[in-house]
Amino acid sequence: MEKNGTIYILMNPSFPDYVKIGYADDIDTRLKQLNRSECIPYAFRVYATYEVSSRLSDVKIHSIIDKLNPNLRSVERFNGKRRSREFYAMSPEDAYSILEAIAQIHGCSDKLRKIAPSAEERRAEREAQQIDTDSSERAANFSFEKCGIPVGATIEFCDNPGITARVVGDRSVEYNGETMSLTALAKLLTGKRYSIAGPRYFKYNGEWLNDIRHRLGV
Repeated sequence: MEKNGTIYILMNPSFPDYVKIGYADDIDTRLKQLNRSECIPYAFRVYATYEVSSRLSDVKIHSIIDKLNPNLRSVERFNGKRRSREFYAMSPEDAYSILEAIAQIHGCSDKLRKIAPSAEERRAEREAQQIDTDSSERAANFSFEKCGIPVGATIEFCDNPGITARVVGDRSVEYNGETMSLTALAKLLTGKRYSIAGPRYFKYNGEWLNDIRHRLGV
């Protein structure tokens, strides 16, 4: 009799649009293998597991998904060879629904388990979402002029309205006698090391700079 193994659905904040669906004899050992790499900023976490009694069960599930939609699987060419990966462009909820249907068909719903994220995993997901949002917003440079905010205007820092800066240019402010960009000031005041979107951290006349930009469509 074969040793029981696990079909898993893994998430990673580094790849928010994908889930990894695979098989492991020991899920904890597999996670340690995947998270040993320093090439990804965040760790994989288990979204759900489905206990099975035979190896290669994940291959059958891959085949089912590929037949449902062959465009979901991550495929690449490396050194002239086509490689299909265990990553699928779907939400973890959709992936879980597939496992749930399979488990119900086989009368094994008790073998399927959804894993709640730990506090650290939730923190990592929030941080990754913020970085992704900041990156998108950073792509469109904030303009005080387009937002109707004049030179000389005072803006307030979100965490402490008592901390203010003065607008000295279309994309620059003055703080403690130094001229810098909104992003540079936001990083200074928040202590964040990664690049962030400055407009999300300041208000003008009680309104978030980012909200002003969205309201005016600039």
